Parts: sequence; C-alpha cells; structure tokens
Amino acid sequence: MKWPVLVLFLVFVGAPAHAQRDSLYLTNHFYQSQRALYGIYRTTHADVVMLGNSITFGANWNELLDRPGVINRGIVGDNTEGYLARIGDVTRLHPKVCFVMGGVNDLFADIPVEVVVRNYRRILDTLRQAGIVPVIQSTLHVSPKWRRSEEKNPEITQLDARLRALAADAGVDYLDLDSRLSVNGVLRDEFTSDGVHLTAPAYAIWSRLVDEWLRRKGL
Repeated sequence: MKWPVLVLFLVFVGAPAHAQRDSLYLTNHFYQSQRALYGIYRTTHADVVMLGNSITFGANWNELLDRPGVINRGIVGDNTEGYLARIGDVTRLHPKVCFVMGGVNDLFADIPVEVVVRNYRRILDTLRQAGIVPVIQSTLHVSPKWRRSEEKNPEITQLDARLRALAADAGVDYLDLDSRLSVNGVLRDEFTSDGVHLTAPAYAIWSRLVDEWLRRKGL
C-alpha cells in the first residue's frame, strides 16, 4: 500500500516562500486527526518516543522492539516545522529518550537544508530542556522509484552530513540508518515499496539498531 503523497501549498500574502512551505502541516488532515487522537489517548508516560513522519508511522514500535512503553508519534506527511508545533505531545509523556527522524518531506517541499537543520536544533533544545535524551536518526535517501530522486538525494546527503555535525556539536548521539539501507546515496530497492516508504526487512534493520542503542545505554 502506498501512503498518500502530500505536497500541499498554502499561500500567505507577504510571507517568505520557505515559511509558506514550512507551514504545510497546517493543511495536512493526517496531522490534524492524529493530534486529535493524541489529545484523548490515556497514556501519560513513555520510556521511548519515536518522533517522525510516515516512515516512522509505518510500524508498530512496541512490537518491533518487543518493549512496553514505546510510543509512536509519527504522522504521515509531517515536516520538521510540524514536529516543533507538536513537541508538547512528546514532552508531556516524560520519556527517557526520543528518537527523531525527519527532513525528507521538508526537502521535497523545497525547504532549504539550513532551515531543516535549524528546526532540528530547536527540537533538540526543547527535548533536552524537558530532561529527555534526543537521538538524531539519519534522513533516508529515496530510490529512483520516487519522484525527483536524482534532484533530492544529493540534498539528503547534505542534510545527513549537517545532522551528523549537529549531533557532534550538541553532544547527542547520531544513529546512522542510511548506511545500512542505502548504497551510493540511493535507497536500496529491496528496502522500499514505493521509493520512500519502507519494507519489513528495512524496519527489522532499523529496530535492531534502535534496540542495540537502548541496550548499550542500559535501557
């Protein structure tokens, strides 16, 4: 099953072009419906939160990791500006750790890499101020099945380099998923159903890396 491609444009008179694109989450009906559900869920505490877009949303992380207390906060079509707008849905759960993956929707909406990095920095600051350990996960490349792959994969490579540097500068861990799932800056065909969303073998690798990190930290 292919997830819907959400490329939505909301025009604000006088607003900079990238600000218009940043705010695409405001017109994403998946975003609105998931946030409404978060408001009525009874869970008040988590050990681990997985924060992301449709790639994170696409798996049951409790079952993948075989751990209680793992909460999925991925939303289809979301971008890093959307993460910032809903970061309270993470902090109110008081998790020990939050794994963050994002950026691909930003780049495919032509939001500059530097804007995505700035948003990541704000996400890290907010999580740490709340006493939550953030872990940056690499943004995954796409395969040639996905539109504009030749144009956007180099930007993803650039973003990942910037995120790795950000993690080092901020003193947080960087989980390199992309090196396990991509070759030469292209997502491997066996790991994607449509060019961007992942197959079960890809989630198996991803979850193993997350589990190994948690075990190293004694969690």
